[in-house]
Amino acid sequence: MSHAGTIDHHHDATTATGIPNKKLFMWAFLASDCMFFGALISTHLIYRLHPPPGSPSPRQIFSIELTSFSTFILLMSSLLMALAVNAIQKNYLTSTRHNLLGTIFFGLIFLGCQVYEFTHFVHEKGLTLSNSLFGSTFYTLTGTHGCHVAIGVLWLILTYIRSFKPAGADAGRPWLAGAFFHFFIFALTIVAGMATVLSGVHAHLAREPFREFISHNLLAVGTTIVGLAILTYLGRSRGAVEFGEANAIDVESMGLYWHFVDIVWIVIFTAVYLLEYL
Repeated sequence: MSHAGTIDHHHDATTATGIPNKKLFMWAFLASDCMFFGALISTHLIYRLHPPPGSPSPRQIFSIELTSFSTFILLMSSLLMALAVNAIQKNYLTSTRHNLLGTIFFGLIFLGCQVYEFTHFVHEKGLTLSNSLFGSTFYTLTGTHGCHVAIGVLWLILTYIRSFKPAGADAGRPWLAGAFFHFFIFALTIVAGMATVLSGVHAHLAREPFREFISHNLLAVGTTIVGLAILTYLGRSRGAVEFGEANAIDVESMGLYWHFVDIVWIVIFTAVYLLEYL
């Protein structure tokens, strides 16, 4: 920690712009993504203002409680992402790992809620991608955002695993074996966690007692808890690693992407969901 504070994370004298190239590239990508999402949101709003005959009523389809919960979860993930960026800038590696884990977990909860929502809309409400113009614009917009969240979660997982690469000569096959083990635990925890979230949402909407929910999903809940405990345990600092304050720009770029995805969802939640109740 003796060199902490010597790295300027917001200025790079080696570039013509003074902005780190990775950050400049990320801002350029996000600018193009703004136009992409702007076109999708505008298309949905235009068709909602002039719906064709026979269009379904969104208020009879949406579950505003579920969507509000998933929105809150995604906003809390932004807080953890900001804490992860702040931690890596101060070279607090263990705190960075824990906050990355929390961001991944919250991102998966959001995806689980969206998968349940889409499944419910298709099978219970009869809203598909092709049977109405509203369904086409709704699934295209929210599904594209869900893909962005999934890409962000994968990026977070890879960054978390990368943070364990030993420094110097120790980085070899033993580290690769550990990386594969991390990935296996992640995959197992993700599958169990998604199953738990989907079952939990269904149990809540069906008014199922908590005791029955636990008894019916004991394996998934137990696997999720054990997996998260193992990942948290593996997140302890053990020896020198290559990942540190010098890699803060990588975490910052990832943070920019994650915050952008959250901001886009706020716009989507307001324009697609809340406006229907005004």
